[in-house]
Amino acid sequence: MSEIRTRQRMRRLQIMAGTAGALTLLTVIAYSMGGSRTATTSRMGNPVIPDFASIRAQASEIRVTLSDESYVLVNTLDGWKMGTEDGYPIRPDRLATLATGLGELTWGEGRTRDPDKLNRIGLGDPRDGGTGALVEIIDEDGKTEASLITGRKGDHVYGRLPGEEQAFQVKGDLPPLYNHDAWLDFDILEINSDAISAVRIYDSMGESLYLQRSVGTSDRSFVPGPPYQDFKLVSRIAASTPALALTRFAPIGVKPASKLETRPVARHITETHDGLEVDVSAYREPDGYFITLRAIEAGEGAQRGSTINDKADGWAFQLSEYDWKEFTPRVSSIVRPPLMALDSEQPTQP
Repeated sequence: MSEIRTRQRMRRLQIMAGTAGALTLLTVIAYSMGGSRTATTSRMGNPVIPDFASIRAQASEIRVTLSDESYVLVNTLDGWKMGTEDGYPIRPDRLATLATGLGELTWGEGRTRDPDKLNRIGLGDPRDGGTGALVEIIDEDGKTEASLITGRKGDHVYGRLPGEEQAFQVKGDLPPLYNHDAWLDFDILEINSDAISAVRIYDSMGESLYLQRSVGTSDRSFVPGPPYQDFKLVSRIAASTPALALTRFAPIGVKPASKLETRPVARHITETHDGLEVDVSAYREPDGYFITLRAIEAGEGAQRGSTINDKADGWAFQLSEYDWKEFTPRVSSIVRPPLMALDSEQPTQP
């Protein structure tokens, strides 16, 4: 009886040992096929883009490909532009952040090799509809000198080389790449509300109005000026909102003014205490709400006017509908005309 029990015990031990060995083997296979483990690799600590300084100096374009859009940053004699050499200028601070980020990125720990898991950390190939952003640096001969698929999950940045399935956490940071409008340099003017002395409005109905205020008064001190001095304000905020519209200038897009398809529906001229005038024309386009800007140089405002025109000339800036309406109010929404006196000489009806 004891011999039979011994054999049974040995058989159970053999089965348990076999099961443990099989589980170990499965674990090794799972990891080797791209499990979500961290792994130390020979790349750790090395630059993601070796010799980046030289590549940057020769860069002619930086291409960013996303699953739903692509855009190109072009190096021109007049600085970096969006799309083409005649494109809209891009933000120098954002370009500097990108260049610094790419130059300082280093490989961290290895992550997944499983293609099905790459999208979870923002590294799916965008050319196949994935969640990653493909960044390519092109030289003047059209050769791709460096490329990287990058993505972010939480506080971590990830990267992999196109054509490779091995994903890495990378050390460093990059600016957001998922909106090309964020690259556009809309730092065109900065006017504080206390600098504005008056505004002239021409609305879509052909009516006009002049609002003014004295130096040092509050933002709600605008009143109708000559020849509208007898008009009555609907409310103080009804006057101050359009009067200070230029201080809230916040474009959401841009296109060449030559591409405007409609005629202006309103005009808005802001005057400052130091003699600067900014003339705004408003357009209701099929693709959105746009304005053009033209600064009139006068007195101490001459230098600022020239700077504004250098940046704004030839471009139409897209605004949100809400912001656009601040430049295009109906005069009747701001003031009421004076009551007309009845003619006392009117003959009595028989």
